[in-house]
Amino acid sequence: MSTSSPEAVKKLLENMQTDLRSLSMECKKKFPPVKEAAESGIVKIKTIAARNTDILAALKENSSEVVQPFLMGCGTKEPKITQLCLAAIQRLMSHEVVSEAAAGNIINMLWQLMENGLEELKLLQTVLVLLTTNTVVHDEVLSKAIVLCFRLHFTKDNITNNTAAATVRQVVTVVFERMVAEDERFKGIVEQPPPVQGNTNRRSVSTLRPSAKDAYMLFQDLCQLVNADAPYWLVGMTEMTRTFGLELLESVLNDFPGVFLQHQEFSFLLKERVCPLVIKLFSPNIKFRQGSSSAASPAPVEKPYFPICMRLLRVVSVLIKHFYSLLVTECEIFLSLLVKFLDGEKPQWLRAVAVESVHRLCVQPHLLRSFCQSYDMKQHSTKVFRDIVNALGSFIQSLFIVPNAGNTPIASAPAGASSSGAQGTAQGGPGTGGVSGNLTTQAAFEYRGTWIPLVTVSVQGSAKATYLEMLDKVEPPSIPEGYAMSVAFSALLDLVRGITSMIERELAAEEEVAAEFREANPNQEWQPQPGAHLVWEEMVSACWCGLLAALSLLLDASTDETATENILKAELTMASLCGRLGLVTPRDAFITAICKASLPPHYALTLLSWNAANLSSKAYSIQGQSVQIISPSSESHQQVVAVGQPLNAQPQGTVMLTAKNIQCMRTLLNLAHCHGAVLGTSWQLVLATLQHLVWILGLKPGVGGALKPGRAVEGPSTVLTTAVMTDLPIISNILSRLFESSQYLDDVSLHHLINALCSLSLEAMEMAYGNNKEPSLFAVAKLLETGLVNMDRIEILWRPLTGHLLEVCQHPNSRMREWGAEALTALIKAGLAYKHDPPLAQNQRLQLLLLNPLKELSNVLHADIRQKQLESVLQILQSQGDSLGPGWPLVLGVIGAIRNDQGESLIRTAFQCLQLVVTDFLPTMPCTCLQIVVDVAGSFGLQNQELNISLTSIGLLWNISDYFFQRGEVITQELVKEEEALQKQAQEKGETLNRPFHPAPPFDCLWLCLYAKLGELCVDPRPAVRKSAGQTLFSTIAAHGTLLQQPTWHIVVWKVLFHLLDCVRTSSTTADKEKIESGGGNILIHHSRDTAEKQWAETWVLTLAGVARIFNTRRYLLQQLGDFFEAWEVLLNHIQSAALSKNNEVSLAALKSFQEILQIVTPVKDSDKVADAFAAMGVPPVLIDPLSASGPGRPLVRSDSLVERLTRYNGAELQAPPPGEESALEDSALWWSAWNTWYRTGTDCTRPPSGPTEKLSFIPSQPFLTALIQIFPALYQHIKANFSMEDLKKLGVILHGAVSVPISSDASPFILPSYTEAVLTSLQEAVLTALDILQKAICVGPENLQVMYPAIFEQLLLFVEFSCKPPQYGRMETKHVANAKYNQAEWVALNYVPFAERSLEVVVDLYHKTACHKAVINEKVLQNIIKTLKMPLGLKYSCPSESTWKLAVSSLLKVLSIGLPVARQHASSGKFDTMWPELANAFEDFLFTKSTSPDNLSIQEFQKNEAVDVEVVQLISTEILPFANFIPKDFVGQIMTMLNKGSIHSQSPSFTEAEIDVRMREEFSKVCFETLLQFSFSNKVSTPQEGYISRMALSVLLKRSQDVLRRYVEDERLSGRCPLPRQQVTEIIFVLKAISTLMDSLKKTQPENVDGNTWAQVIALYPTLVECITCSSSEVSSALKEALGPFKDFMQPPVSRVQNGES
Repeated sequence: MSTSSPEAVKKLLENMQTDLRSLSMECKKKFPPVKEAAESGIVKIKTIAARNTDILAALKENSSEVVQPFLMGCGTKEPKITQLCLAAIQRLMSHEVVSEAAAGNIINMLWQLMENGLEELKLLQTVLVLLTTNTVVHDEVLSKAIVLCFRLHFTKDNITNNTAAATVRQVVTVVFERMVAEDERFKGIVEQPPPVQGNTNRRSVSTLRPSAKDAYMLFQDLCQLVNADAPYWLVGMTEMTRTFGLELLESVLNDFPGVFLQHQEFSFLLKERVCPLVIKLFSPNIKFRQGSSSAASPAPVEKPYFPICMRLLRVVSVLIKHFYSLLVTECEIFLSLLVKFLDGEKPQWLRAVAVESVHRLCVQPHLLRSFCQSYDMKQHSTKVFRDIVNALGSFIQSLFIVPNAGNTPIASAPAGASSSGAQGTAQGGPGTGGVSGNLTTQAAFEYRGTWIPLVTVSVQGSAKATYLEMLDKVEPPSIPEGYAMSVAFSALLDLVRGITSMIERELAAEEEVAAEFREANPNQEWQPQPGAHLVWEEMVSACWCGLLAALSLLLDASTDETATENILKAELTMASLCGRLGLVTPRDAFITAICKASLPPHYALTLLSWNAANLSSKAYSIQGQSVQIISPSSESHQQVVAVGQPLNAQPQGTVMLTAKNIQCMRTLLNLAHCHGAVLGTSWQLVLATLQHLVWILGLKPGVGGALKPGRAVEGPSTVLTTAVMTDLPIISNILSRLFESSQYLDDVSLHHLINALCSLSLEAMEMAYGNNKEPSLFAVAKLLETGLVNMDRIEILWRPLTGHLLEVCQHPNSRMREWGAEALTALIKAGLAYKHDPPLAQNQRLQLLLLNPLKELSNVLHADIRQKQLESVLQILQSQGDSLGPGWPLVLGVIGAIRNDQGESLIRTAFQCLQLVVTDFLPTMPCTCLQIVVDVAGSFGLQNQELNISLTSIGLLWNISDYFFQRGEVITQELVKEEEALQKQAQEKGETLNRPFHPAPPFDCLWLCLYAKLGELCVDPRPAVRKSAGQTLFSTIAAHGTLLQQPTWHIVVWKVLFHLLDCVRTSSTTADKEKIESGGGNILIHHSRDTAEKQWAETWVLTLAGVARIFNTRRYLLQQLGDFFEAWEVLLNHIQSAALSKNNEVSLAALKSFQEILQIVTPVKDSDKVADAFAAMGVPPVLIDPLSASGPGRPLVRSDSLVERLTRYNGAELQAPPPGEESALEDSALWWSAWNTWYRTGTDCTRPPSGPTEKLSFIPSQPFLTALIQIFPALYQHIKANFSMEDLKKLGVILHGAVSVPISSDASPFILPSYTEAVLTSLQEAVLTALDILQKAICVGPENLQVMYPAIFEQLLLFVEFSCKPPQYGRMETKHVANAKYNQAEWVALNYVPFAERSLEVVVDLYHKTACHKAVINEKVLQNIIKTLKMPLGLKYSCPSESTWKLAVSSLLKVLSIGLPVARQHASSGKFDTMWPELANAFEDFLFTKSTSPDNLSIQEFQKNEAVDVEVVQLISTEILPFANFIPKDFVGQIMTMLNKGSIHSQSPSFTEAEIDVRMREEFSKVCFETLLQFSFSNKVSTPQEGYISRMALSVLLKRSQDVLRRYVEDERLSGRCPLPRQQVTEIIFVLKAISTLMDSLKKTQPENVDGNTWAQVIALYPTLVECITCSSSEVSSALKEALGPFKDFMQPPVSRVQNGES
């Protein structure tokens, strides 16, 4: 109910009347004046009520009178009355019916009461009511009222004092509220400007309105009072306390800041009065140093007084909070003071209240910003903001370093105890490390033995102080342990929270504006306001060091998870803010701190220590104390949750991770995940740390780079508690998510991330060098993850990413590079499989970019990497093979980049790729790549690790050639197109087109490349490869050569075939002759292939044969080339050098090739016979099969028949030559060239080695020589027209040489017939055939050819000589074949006998035909024959073969039977003169051979041989002696002598006595005798000389017989019983036989022919013979019997004897 409503008024009037009545009642007795006044008052009230409508106004007007009775009542000083009166007055006041004057009176009355000490509480109440209900009290009255209250505050009564204090406070408030209300009322009115404020008069309040003036005066006096000066306005003050004054000042300043800010007068007061006052009052606190009071200082220092100090700080807080803008300089001083109060030397309570004050500032970020703008950003100004933060930091540090200094109540307790002593018992000393006992629940900080509990001080974000509120305490309170720390901690956290949230809000707002601006003006660049940014940056720059120092220390010391979380959050938000503002150093510093905290203490991580060093070098000096960034202490009392291996180069023990480390790690992950975009270069720190943690926790990368818990390879060094085990999957997951979120980073941040990962990886690589520890694969795995999630913009990070991974792939540590390769190949595969936009097919550049690293991997030497690379190529082929397009060259390059040092498995994998390409992808790749395919296949052929691959790759080349063949037209078109394009480009650049085999058309070039590649393979070091390649090369040329254009054949011949021959020849001639040990394992090498030389020989053979075959089959085509003759010469040259090579196999094959090109094997001229044609070309029949039999993979299906294909292209293949070309084919130049080659070959290979033969020179083999000689007849057919004597001589030399060549003893069993068989070797056959051909040619040829006969005879006779005198081959020692031992490498002369005998037969035969030829007569052929035969005849039994001399004899007889008549005929010409002596010698040597017959000769044999001798003598008696008159006399004499000799010297001394009668050549002697006698005694003796010779001979014979007999008889007698030597017995027997033969002869001869002397001598023998009868030998006896027998004829002398005597 309002006081002005009619009911209220009515009630008021009633109450007043009641009051007055009561008053009059009370005062009736003692105070009559009062009673009267009361009663008149009643009347007055009634009249006012009756007269006025507005009763209250009327009451107010008359209030002085109305109040008067009550005032008087108060004046009685009677308590009861006074109380009644005061109540009544209060009622009036409450109805606002007191006028100004009445109010003054009331106040005066109250003052009196006060002075009398009456009703003090009532008084206060009344004043309060008076001042609050209306505004009538002003000026002096007001001041008096206020003073009254003050006076009451200082009574003896506590209640009064307190009530008075409350009243004062309220009154002061009222005064200022009035002023505020007044200002409101005058708000709209424009005032005149106040006078210029040049006047410093304190009382210049004239400009103020009334209420303002009161307020001004009041405030001014408050300042005076606090300053202990006399008040100007509050007259009558008797005493005053500073504490109360300060409280009042604080409340005014705090409650009415507007007043001071709006009114200059008040502002002036603030500046001029309040601030100096505060500074003055602070002085004892500033000067005071703890402990210095005890020192003898010159003047005693006033001790700081807690109540004042604390109130001052409160005032300062208010001043700073509200009037900072007015009092910039003063605030600077206050703040500096605050900072000083945090000093360690100040009393604990002072520090506590100071830190509370600082906390108050910290929760006001806008204020802090103002500080920063006003001080830190100004030149020459104190860096206040920075100092505050640093002071907090050093404060916190100091708490750890100097615990409890000056905190007297607990100074004696151990560092860990609290003031209450509650924990004192449980706590150990500083060293015991705080967590002994069960007090783990208490949150606390602990650092280097100092344990500080953490108490809850205030709600986050508000600074609720404890000690600043202790207004009732006079003595400094004791501060519980940890309180100051807790406040400082909250202050730090609030500071960080405030600043960061403020700046982030503003940043967000700015970004919104920017976004709107960009939408509105898309073309313009948004320019932010630089001012704001500068402030933010300055704020961060100013505070980060101090914050970091403090937070790091706290983080290290924290033992409470929540506290740790808060610290980490603060560090994280700071790091992120710095990142957003682009402040790199602070950002990195905060991140470093988190990183350090994540790792075990003292963990050596260079990256972090570098940063720390960088920071600690900027030590921040705060009042002479430097803030160091404290590195984590080792004695952390945390629960250890994991033990693992450190990831350092030195393998030092294990390290432990605590729960706090894991907590920090999660923060780190959180930072990277949420603020990745602002991390920039500090990604490196973050990732390095994560890498180490991941390592210690034993996480290993899995597929796709995600890290999974895995055991460390080194052993069970990683120990994880269950707590952390459950965390691991989460951590691993966050880690993966972290890198997945990289897809939301912008390009720059992404690059930062990649760079960081790369440098991290580089470090890991550094560390993994030189030791076999498991490397850290974190970076590589994460690079992979990052690459995989950013496939859509892979181009921007591909190069750094793959560039680095390639380096990793080259690392010596296998695990490291294995992962590098894994990552790289996974990225490439993913990149190729990713659906790019535009697709890869249209983005050739990107495709090549993606494939390029795959190619780069080829440069890595490590096999495992290449293996990985090739496996991925295989996978790429299988999945993307069809769409590789322009990427083919790269892929093929990779497959082909094999080297021999890479090991089999690698090559095998690469080869699988190639097989896949050849079988599946040839049609899909650009034709320009076909050449690369050929090269690659070739390179597999050439690798020497895996023979089977080499062979299979040759098969692939065959398949490729087939593919070319089938798709010829398509490939040609495409290549021609490509060629034109290239040509055009080259012309534009002004260059020539540079392509192998250039002038040839592109399709032909493809073939040439194929041929060239096969050519290279043909000279591979491995025989099997060479063989296979050679067969394939010649087969492809044969099968597909028809596709080549004619000019290309020129290249094929010169660049491919001849080049190949050159290489093979060189290699063969230089090949090693060392024996190759059997090729390992169970492979046996045949002896014909057991040296490199022998193996090369096979290649040479194959190659030469192949080339020759091509020359043969393609003769018609090649002859159309201009330089066929040169090519022919080169080919012959090759054949010659092969033929002369020191290898039988090669040389023999060369001759076969020679035969082939001479078309001794004629080419098939009918293209229907395809199979034959192929056989002729040497295409193995299997290749004519409809499916290609070679090569792995799918067979190439042939689309058409081979014949069609063979005849489809420009038909220059196997048709018959066009007419008129025959002559070209028979071109004599070619044949003579061939003859020269043949001659040179023959000469060189049959020339015996000169010089000593210790050096085992090469000796050509028999089959070779045979083949060589066999070539001649065919060759001769083509050259016979011009074949000259010269040529014949050359031929003779070769034939002779060839036959002379010995054979090695180990080959002899295969070539030689057994010694006894009379068979010719094939070589000998060939030689004779050659001569036969010649002879026949001469026979039918013109006259001039016949001069060659003698030469042929000469040749044949040379051969005949071989029968007795095998030819010498140089100075070589040859053994006779019978004596050669097979197992020694000796040379064996052939058995030349059959050959010589056959030659002899030929001679006889030929002589038969040609005896009468002029040339034969002139050249003394007969003489030569005899001369030659003389040798075997002379040797007779010494001949190597018995048949020889027998044949020689029979031949001689035959020849003589033909030749002697011719000789007699030409006797006069003298052409035969020299022949006769030869013939005589021949007879002589034969009949009286110096050789003895072999012991084992049987009697029958002997008799046969004797018959031969007899035959010769008969020839003499029939063919020669009868024609003595045509024959030279000497010759006849020689013959006679011979016969004479025959009749005597017939003894063969080597016979047994039993055979002696047979062996005496009795028959021969007889014949000789007979012939001799026949011619000796014949009346036909032409000259007496002859007769004389015969007679002489007879007498000598007889005389000798006589001697022998006599000696025999004598010896026999002497020897007694001993038998005589066999020699002597034989001799005697012979003599006896001779005697009997002579007797026979004499009987047969005409008596007149016998000389008388002879008879006498014969008879004279008789007695001697008789003497011998006594001999004991039966043989002699029987011979004697025969000898004595004929003597019976002498028993009766013939009649003629008488007649003789008579005559």
